[in-house]
Amino acid sequence: MKPPLDIPLLLSGNFMELRSDHFHSGLDIKTNGVEGLPVRAVKDGYVARIKVSPWGYGKALYLQHPDGTTTVYGHLQRYAPAIAEHALDAQYAANDFAIDIYPERDRLLVNQGDVIAWSGNSGGSNGAHLHFEVRNTDQHALDPEEFGIELVDNLPPELRGVRIYPLEGGANAMPYPGSAKGFALEKGTAGYRLKQDSIAAFGTVGFALHVIDKYNGTDNLCGPRKLDLFVDDVPAFSVDLDHVDFSLQRYCNAHADYALHKEQDMHYHRLYKLANNKLDLYGNEPLQGRVATTPGKNQRIRMVATDANGNRSELSFILHGVSAKDAAAWPQPALSGTHMEQGTENQYSADGIRFKLPINALYENLDFHYSTKPRSANAFSNVHVLHDKLTPIHVAATLSIRPDSLPATLRSKALILRLEANGKHAAVGGTWENGWVRTTVKSFGNYCVMVDTIAPKITPIGLKASMRGRTGFALRVGDNLSGVEKWHATLDGKWILMDYDPKNKNLSHAFDKYTNVPGVHTFKIDVQDERGNLSSYSFTFTR
Repeated sequence: MKPPLDIPLLLSGNFMELRSDHFHSGLDIKTNGVEGLPVRAVKDGYVARIKVSPWGYGKALYLQHPDGTTTVYGHLQRYAPAIAEHALDAQYAANDFAIDIYPERDRLLVNQGDVIAWSGNSGGSNGAHLHFEVRNTDQHALDPEEFGIELVDNLPPELRGVRIYPLEGGANAMPYPGSAKGFALEKGTAGYRLKQDSIAAFGTVGFALHVIDKYNGTDNLCGPRKLDLFVDDVPAFSVDLDHVDFSLQRYCNAHADYALHKEQDMHYHRLYKLANNKLDLYGNEPLQGRVATTPGKNQRIRMVATDANGNRSELSFILHGVSAKDAAAWPQPALSGTHMEQGTENQYSADGIRFKLPINALYENLDFHYSTKPRSANAFSNVHVLHDKLTPIHVAATLSIRPDSLPATLRSKALILRLEANGKHAAVGGTWENGWVRTTVKSFGNYCVMVDTIAPKITPIGLKASMRGRTGFALRVGDNLSGVEKWHATLDGKWILMDYDPKNKNLSHAFDKYTNVPGVHTFKIDVQDERGNLSSYSFTFTR
C-alpha cells in the first residue's frame, strides 16, 4: 500500500482514538493546513461508492481493491475529473446536492498512485486534512498502519491518571485529592507510579486509565491500541482496539468515562465493562476487571498500555483493602432521585413533561434527577432539566413538553430546543400532538419549547450583473432557530447544483457543463428552515 498523499505523513488523529459518541475509524492525515493536495489511490481498484453530504465525511470516495479491502478518503475538496463528472451527473439526475451512489464495477477503474481527488475540509471536518480508512469485507474499519501506511513513532503512551469506581452496593473508594478527577501519576525509571503511596477501597471496584499517545513530529493527542490489567500478576482485563464495527460505535460512550471525555477531553478508558456495553473488543479474563478487595490485604495492580507500533508504558501500584467501618468515613455515593434500571423501559412524568427511555438506552442503572428553571421571555414552557448532560444515552428517548399559552396559529412553528450553559441552543425538532410538542433526543439536558416564525436570511456573495470570466458565486444562508432544512435553486427555470457548507453557512455554485452557457440568465433560490419558514431570492446576470 502506497501513501495517499505525496507529503510526509503526520497525524492529527489515529485509529480508535476516543471521539464524541464514537471511536475514530481511520487516520486523520495533516495537509499542512491547506486544501487542494493531490490524493492518490493507495492500491489498484475501482470506485465502488461516491458519497456527498454536508455532514460526516463530506465529499467522500470509496475504492474497492482485489484483496477484498475497501479504502475510504474523506473531507475531500473535489474529485478527479472522471469521478467528478460521474458525481455531477448523479446530482443533476437526483436534483440533490447529497448523493450516495455505487458506480458499476468497471466504470471508474484506478491504478495505484492515480490522483483520485484533492484534499479538503468538507463535511464535519474542523480543519483541512485527509481522513483515510481501510475496511475489510464486512465493512469493519481496520488500522491502516497494519496495511503498510508507515508513520514514525517511537514514543510510548503517556499515562496521566487512574480512577476507581465502586461496582456493587456498599463498595466505596478513597476520595481523589482536592478537586482532582483521578489519582495523579508520575513517571519513574521503572515505569509510571502513583504520586501517593497507594489507593484504598472497600468491596468490589473497577478502574479506568487516562492514557494518550503521540507520534513523532506532532503534538496531537492520539489513542492507544491495547490495554491490559493485572491483579497480583493475574490477567484481569484486556481491550484490543483493533477494529471498528460501525453498528456498535456509540458503545464508545460505555467504554470511556463519558463525563470526563465530554467536559474536559480526558481520555479515561474503563478497564471493566458496564452492564450495557456490547463492544467485542475485550478479552475473556474471568475477573473482567472486577477487583474484589479484602480488608487488610494489599493487591498489586498493574496496567499496561501499548500503542499501534508496539511502544508500551506500565503503571504499578498497591490497592489496599479496608473495612466497612473505615470506608464509612469516606464520602458516600448520593442515592436519591428516581431509580431507573438499565435493562428495562423507564418513564418519568411531571407537570408539563413526559420522558420515556427505551430498553437499553442506559449503560448502567441510574438515579434520575429532574428539576425546572424559569422560562426565558420568548419561550412557551419552563426549562425542564433532565438529569445531567454528562450521563450518556445510547438510543433515542421520547420527550414531550406541554407548552403554555401557545396560540393555535403557532402550533406548526413550535419546536423543542436543548439549551447549553454557554447560552447556545440546539434545535431538536418536534411535532404537535394533542397539546404537547413531541420529539426524540439522544442526550439528557435542559429543554424547553419555543417557536420559529422567522425565515432564513439569504445574502449573495459574488453575484454581479456581469458574471463573464467568473467561476461561480455563493450565498450566505443563516437561520435564527430551527436551522436550514432544504433549498431549491434554478437557473432559467432548471434545477442547478448548490454545494452546502453548514460550517460557514454557505451555499455555492461553480459553473458546470449544465450552467456554463453564454447569455442572460435568471437565478432563483428558495431556502426553507426546519419549521417551514421560506425565503426566496432572485437575480439576473449575464454570462
